[in-house]
Amino acid sequence: MITWTPNCWNEFDELKSVVVCTPSVLPVPDKQTATDLRWEKTADSEKMSRCFNKMVDAMSNEGVQVVDYSTFLKDEEKAFHEQLINRVFVRDLACVFGKKVIPGEAGTTMRRPEYVHAHRVFEQWFDAEQYSIHENDRANALENGDVFVLSKDAVFINVGMRSSYESAKALREKLIPLGFSEIGVIDLPRRGDTMHLDMNFNIAGEGLALAKSYMRYFPVEVLSAKGSSYVMMHEFLERHGYAIIWTDEVKHTVADINFLNLDPDTLLISTKAHKKIFQHERLKKKRLIEVDVDELEAGGGGIRCMTLPIERR
Repeated sequence: MITWTPNCWNEFDELKSVVVCTPSVLPVPDKQTATDLRWEKTADSEKMSRCFNKMVDAMSNEGVQVVDYSTFLKDEEKAFHEQLINRVFVRDLACVFGKKVIPGEAGTTMRRPEYVHAHRVFEQWFDAEQYSIHENDRANALENGDVFVLSKDAVFINVGMRSSYESAKALREKLIPLGFSEIGVIDLPRRGDTMHLDMNFNIAGEGLALAKSYMRYFPVEVLSAKGSSYVMMHEFLERHGYAIIWTDEVKHTVADINFLNLDPDTLLISTKAHKKIFQHERLKKKRLIEVDVDELEAGGGGIRCMTLPIERR
């Protein structure tokens, strides 16, 4: 059995270990099925598998330990689990806050089986101080595509379509004892393209955030041990050391924003990402590793959605 040392205090330190899950064996054969599943387009299962392998290889080639949690499922669970169409999007399942792994809670019943199965696997991987399957008992919806660990001091959460305000408040009670002082809560519009925070926002390195331009109009409620207060989004991020690049020039897609930091200078990005965004003065020196995940992005998520960092150094 694998053993882990969870350690994530931000989104950009060198990535050492990450959890993934192979995509479903089921295809999305036609536009109506895609619409019914809230996928952006059709997808071929064999192509999804090839894209997944390219993504894993890209991370492995950079020295990252990549573990597919589905290989740890019980035999009687595997045939069912491999049919779950959204199972590749592992980011939602849990989040590492410092040295603590806190499980998420599905915001839709369609995804609930993944959480149940994955959390049982995580229970085998981590000791009682690092992880408890009961840490989310007070959460009614908390998908971690809505969660960013900004620093040892602050966490940023969206409480839109798939994560609830009540769950954010419950999470505050877990995070304050861990040393975090502020939890910023934003409430994005409830649309398919704003399903999760990381479809509209990302951290692009130390002290640098990338955000869709409409977000500059949104307030953030700051939850702390003393209560709560309000600031605008850019004010919350700036006081925690982040400058923001607003994506004003083109209508950006998930592929542009949903990338993964492999280290402070290296980003793993989709081949579908518009390169113009990375020509910004603060981004043009970044090392970009491109990987074709187009068939996987048909599900509405990107590389960040498909990776769950466990350890950064």
